[in-house]
Amino acid sequence: MRSFIAYIVLFSIMLPTLSPWGTVAYFHVNRAYIAKVFCENRNRPALLCNGKCYLAKLLKKQQEKKDKETTERVENTPVAQLFYLPVFSFTFGEKLFVRKKPVYFAYTLSRYLAFLGQIIRPPRFSGAFSGF
Repeated sequence: MRSFIAYIVLFSIMLPTLSPWGTVAYFHVNRAYIAKVFCENRNRPALLCNGKCYLAKLLKKQQEKKDKETTERVENTPVAQLFYLPVFSFTFGEKLFVRKKPVYFAYTLSRYLAFLGQIIRPPRFSGAFSGF
């Protein structure tokens, strides 16, 4: 009994998906009648339509109906708010624990220049090149 109910539920869920296939099956079963009665191009046999225009109309009509139903369903679906986020606000108050520290430099300019003077020295030439 459970499997029968499961098959019924599965079929009812799959039915909207299978409806275009039903239309195509109906077309193939009744192709001669549709080509003779409903085909727009029945007076022009060179086009080899054979009722395909009618099938295209039916499928387009089904798709538009499905799109319209989906749009209406989405527009009419209530939206549930899942959380509440309060508006964040702040005020400028007094600053706590603010200390201004004086800035100390680790070196003075004279020490820096003296240090560079020790590293960068002009080259010394020997007497062998003094003949120029």
